This record gives sequence, C-alpha cells and structure tokens, in this order.
Amino acid sequence: MDRLADDSHVKQNWRGALVRRLLLLIGACLLLGLITGAYAWALVAGLAAYLGWTLNHLLRLHKWLDEHKPGEPPPDSSGLWGEVFDKIYHLQRRNQRSRERLQAVIDRVQESTAALNDAVIMLDNRGNLEWWNRAAETLLGLKTPQDSGQPITNLVRDPRFIEYFEHHNYNEPLELPSPVSDRRRLQFHITQYGNREHLMLVRDITRLHQLEQMRKDFVANVSHELRTPLTVISGYLETLLDNVEDVNPRWLRALQQMQQQGGRMQNLLNDLLLLAKLEATDYPSDNQPVAIDLLLLSIKSDAQALSGERMHRISLEADPHLRLKGSEAELRSAFSNLVFNAVKYTPNEGEIRIRWWGDEQGAHLSVQDSGLGIEAKHLPRLTERFYRVDSSRASNTGGTGLGLAIVKHVLLRHRARLEIASNLGQGSAFTCHFPNTQVVRRGG
Repeated sequence: MDRLADDSHVKQNWRGALVRRLLLLIGACLLLGLITGAYAWALVAGLAAYLGWTLNHLLRLHKWLDEHKPGEPPPDSSGLWGEVFDKIYHLQRRNQRSRERLQAVIDRVQESTAALNDAVIMLDNRGNLEWWNRAAETLLGLKTPQDSGQPITNLVRDPRFIEYFEHHNYNEPLELPSPVSDRRRLQFHITQYGNREHLMLVRDITRLHQLEQMRKDFVANVSHELRTPLTVISGYLETLLDNVEDVNPRWLRALQQMQQQGGRMQNLLNDLLLLAKLEATDYPSDNQPVAIDLLLLSIKSDAQALSGERMHRISLEADPHLRLKGSEAELRSAFSNLVFNAVKYTPNEGEIRIRWWGDEQGAHLSVQDSGLGIEAKHLPRLTERFYRVDSSRASNTGGTGLGLAIVKHVLLRHRARLEIASNLGQGSAFTCHFPNTQVVRRGG
C-alpha cells in the first residue's frame, strides 16, 4: 500500500511539474507577444522551441537504448526527462539482476543434472530435442549441437519406443536396448509438463537386466533338468499302479499320493517352462488373426468338463466379427487360465460369464464369476509368481501359483493389460483390454 501511494505521489509530482512548465512557457510567450505585439507568432515560436527540446531528449533516449552497453548510465538531463531516463535505467538494472539470478539457477540445475549417471532430456511439445546432459550422449549417442531440434524418434528408432512415445501413455516405463550398444539395457521414463513438453529420464539397468536374465535362465534350466527324472519316476509309478494286483496293498495309497504329487510337479514344471518361453522374446513369433469366438467356445467346453458334477452355469457371449493378431496357443493358455480359475474358485452351481466384445478403445475379454471374491489388499499382487491369496485354497485346487503370471506375460506380449475387480462374497471379474492395433474386424 505504501509503495502504491509513493508511485501515485510521484505521478502527481510529474504532472504538477509538467503543468507548471507549460504555464511558464505560455506565460513567457504571452509576455513576448505583449512586447512585440505578435501573440500568435510568440506562441508558435515558444511551442516550437519546446517541441524541439522534447524531440532532442527523445532522440538521446533512443540512441542510448540502441547503443548503450550494460552498466552504462543514461544521458544527463533534468526535469521530467531526467526522471524518465533514471526510471528506465533502474528497470534495466533490476531486470539484469533478475536475469543473472535466473541464469545462476539454470546453471546450477544444468551442472547438477550433468553430473547424473542417468540421462535427462528435455523435449518440446512436438518431441524435438531442446536440451540434454552428458549422460544422454553416452547412453543414447546424442551429439551436441547438431542433434538440437531433431525429433527424438529420429534418433531412437526402435519401433517399440516410437509407439510408446506417440501413444502418450507413460504410466509404465519402457525397457529397450541402447541405440549405441545392444549389450546395454535402458529404461525410459517420460513425464509431460507445461504446454505438453516432455521430460525424459533414461536409466542404465544393464546390471539389473543381467541379474534378471540369470534368474530366468536358472529357473528354465532347473525346470528342464528336472523334467527328465520326473518323467521317469512318473512312468514307473504309472506302471506299478497299472499292475496294482502285484503290489502290496500297504503301498497302494502311498503310490497313489506319489503319482498325484508327481502330476502337480509336472504341471509346475510345464508352467515354469512356459513362462521362460514367454519371457525369451517380446512378441509372439506367430502373429496371425485368431478367431477368439471359436477359441472361447472350445475353452468353455473344457471348463464345463472340468466343472463336472459341480454343475456350474457357464455362459458365453462372443462377437464373431472380432479377431486378435497374435499366437493362438498363447492366447488359449491365458484365457483358459482365467476361465479354469473361475471354475476352481466358484462354489457348486455358481455362475460364470465369459464375454468378448469390442468398442472404440479396442477389444475386451471378461471372465466374471460368483465366487468367494478377493480382498482388495491382494489385488495388486495377484499376477506375481507363486503369490497365494490363501495357500490352503490353492493346494486344494491343485494350482501352481503361476496361472495369472502366465496371463500377465501373454497379455504384455500382445500389448494388452489385465484389470481385476473383486468384492468379498460377490465374486470377481478379470478383464483383458486389447488395443485397436491388435484387433482385426471382419464385415458383419
């Protein structure tokens, strides 16, 4: 309030000074006209002199603004023009100090980001490079200054990155080999800010990727090595049970339990090997349109047989005009896991609804049951390997704990995602969402 009052006071002083000067000028002109008897010419001469004085100061101001160096004081003047010169000079000094402070902040930010091992890249709203740190040159091969203004998709040409960048869905990071070296694995995080500008962070996760690959190789190798001895043991058990009359009755129950547990181990190994196969590549090798309605009809028949005397009511609603590009074997594995889980965990005579439909967002598969439901705290972890909501329930149904992990990996390979909704006592709904890029629509 005090500053506003001071500014108002200064303006009033300027106006008063200007009015006094004009009154003095007019008074002098009138006095000159009284002496000479030519009032009009006296006023014209006085106003012309005042206009020339004003134009002279205006030209000096223009020259100073056009040619002055930083810190150079304004021309000497008095009165109103002196005040104008001083005000402009102080505004310039204030702006200069603000620019220096902002530049200091920018320099500190650039120095700190330059020291990071992670790449930091700033892109405009069209995806063109604006600024990057030294790590970006190491990890992505960017070159200063020739790459400035180039689209990032021209420099990182992996089709998966181009698709990830253009779809603007950055909820999950993207992992890709480095464009500089295939041995280096990178993780891309993109954040939008401001007027749709992009901030991209790139981390070197080569070591983590190698450890993960070692784990996958270990599981795959152990599963493969266990398969042969387990097959031999199961074969001998089957032979003994086929000739049960020659077996001591006291061993019969033991042999039957051994065969049952051997079957569970065989299922576990099969699931582990399938997961290893799914993780070996990013996309299925056979990427052909699959008739999902016929596939689901076959799965429904298998589910009805699995239900047996439990008499589940299984309904199927499938759009025959929607097909999916992908692997039929992998899709069958994922969809059957969802349907068979619904059969296993739904009480006798319960209802299971299978629905396949499409809309503007893509195609969707929903498997809904009237089972026991799942607590909300378990939902985020359901697709983890060997995660059990209830270990006793899983052992009773003979599950391996890998079914939903297989579903997750199959969907990832088909660019889809899994949505899980459940309420205790009201059942669960598992919905697979496929993008339009994977959908093939046939004429009705």
